[in-house]
Amino acid sequence: MSGKIFHAPFLALHPGFEITGSWERSKKLIQQDYPEVKSYPSLESVLEDEEVELVIVNTPIDSHFEYTKKVLLAGKHAVVEKAFTVSLAEAQELHALAQEKGLKLSVFQNRRWDSDFKTVKRIVDQGVLGELVEVTFSYEQHTPELSPKAHLETPTPGSGLLRDRGSHITDQALSLFGMPNAVFADLRIVRPGSIVNDYFELLLFYDQLRVRLKGGFVAREAVPAYVLQGLRGSFLKSRGDLQEDKLVAGEKPNTTDWCTEPEEKRGVLHTEVDGVVKRELVETEKGSYLDYFEGVYDSIVNNIAEPVTSADGVNTMTIIDAALRSDAEQRVIRL
Repeated sequence: MSGKIFHAPFLALHPGFEITGSWERSKKLIQQDYPEVKSYPSLESVLEDEEVELVIVNTPIDSHFEYTKKVLLAGKHAVVEKAFTVSLAEAQELHALAQEKGLKLSVFQNRRWDSDFKTVKRIVDQGVLGELVEVTFSYEQHTPELSPKAHLETPTPGSGLLRDRGSHITDQALSLFGMPNAVFADLRIVRPGSIVNDYFELLLFYDQLRVRLKGGFVAREAVPAYVLQGLRGSFLKSRGDLQEDKLVAGEKPNTTDWCTEPEEKRGVLHTEVDGVVKRELVETEKGSYLDYFEGVYDSIVNNIAEPVTSADGVNTMTIIDAALRSDAEQRVIRL
């Protein structure tokens, strides 16, 4: 699903990339959409192909470290799906290896290029809320039934909602506010029949700011996914990016009108500017995962930083590692 929906359409659209093929471990499907490419029989066959310069690792989380390490040792650049790795130690080892080899290693945190989060970032960058005091990012929906994807519901080192969706909003928070001073976490199992964590709440402690990150499957009535409270004002924004829905429906991305949120999803800004209090709906930014791939291309061709660096991945895994310890020990973990 990841390759078909989130990666191949943008690689095919971007003029700087040529899809060479895919290692398909079970179903052989890529040639139905891209008949000119290869279906590799093994990872080794991918790594032995001298044409291949960049490998995207989009397997289940608990195999990310093994496969990405092989990719880097073969001298090829890598993009790794979220969560980066199972553990902080694995993330640090891959980061160090990429640095040693002079290779580009990026984590696919595509949600930085969602329309809703891009709008939140614009509001933060503009400083119209004054000093931020409290921020909540949530990734919640109403799907109490267990997922048919076995790897999501089986207790493995890489399973659980914290690593799955939690890695997205953790990365978003760190990209805006940097690393916190401390972390407190509450992880739970709430769905009937579930045996992996399917609810999380993290509290990130900064000097004056508190950032709350929440995720779960039992929110029948959605609350704003982004709530920012500053000394001068508030900003509330629902989750409204349409890219995944369009891609799942089979639509192909383009470079002109991809992708605009409906107007009813606009965020509410209520703040004071130059002594005047105003409350208004604000225009939403356009989301585009193509911008992530443009950043990967630019990093390889022009030897600049990746759009999401392996150091960013290490930071996210630092928070997840601290959250797991915090929940287990029921205490605040200082970083």
